[in-house]
Amino acid sequence: MKKSKKNDEKILFAWLATFLSLVGFIIALIVKRKDKYVMHYTKLSIVIFIISAVVGITKPIIDLIPVMGGIINVALGVLTFILWALSWIYALSGKEKEIPIISEWAEKIRL
Repeated sequence: MKKSKKNDEKILFAWLATFLSLVGFIIALIVKRKDKYVMHYTKLSIVIFIISAVVGITKPIIDLIPVMGGIINVALGVLTFILWALSWIYALSGKEKEIPIISEWAEKIRL
């Protein structure tokens, strides 16, 4: 079954929103604001960006915890990357898929 050009465009913009994070969020918001599929992944993108920012800001504080601080920071970094990579894969799927917890937060965003 051949996908339509319009569907391919939606998938591309959803992927760009997730892959380019904040920049992708802005691009998708400007170009595809009315597209429900793209906005689903745009919202996920901004939530993952905020999580990444919080992890980055708290990293020096967590590093102060002897021994466990480094382990916790690595685990948070890996978790953040996994969420980011999942959003790429899901955006390329052509279906609106949910990422546990993150999707609940994203649904609360009104654009």
